[in-house]
Amino acid sequence: MKKFFTPLLALGAALSMQSSLAADTAAAEALFKIKPCAACHNLDMKMVGPGLKEVAAKYAGTAGAADLLAGRIKNGTVGTWGQMPMPANPVTEAEAKLLAEWVLSLK
Repeated sequence: MKKFFTPLLALGAALSMQSSLAADTAAAEALFKIKPCAACHNLDMKMVGPGLKEVAAKYAGTAGAADLLAGRIKNGTVGTWGQMPMPANPVTEAEAKLLAEWVLSLK
């Protein structure tokens, strides 16, 4: 009986994690659209700011990248992508982290 339930439990946990990741992705995309982000950023190409996939590529494999980007999203920055400043955004710490993790997941 135990041999039957253990794989079933593992499958349930994996499916739950996958649906959680999909929900986080959907929430981040919705947040991107309702916050000022889309006024300056596009997924694939440079507008006022860099394309988000370019940001993801630049920070791929960088330790602490999600925290770094979350801080820049929340507090603003200048100089990383040129002299055009990115203003601070009206997001919570959790929203900034969600957006940063989503950006880093883009390919």
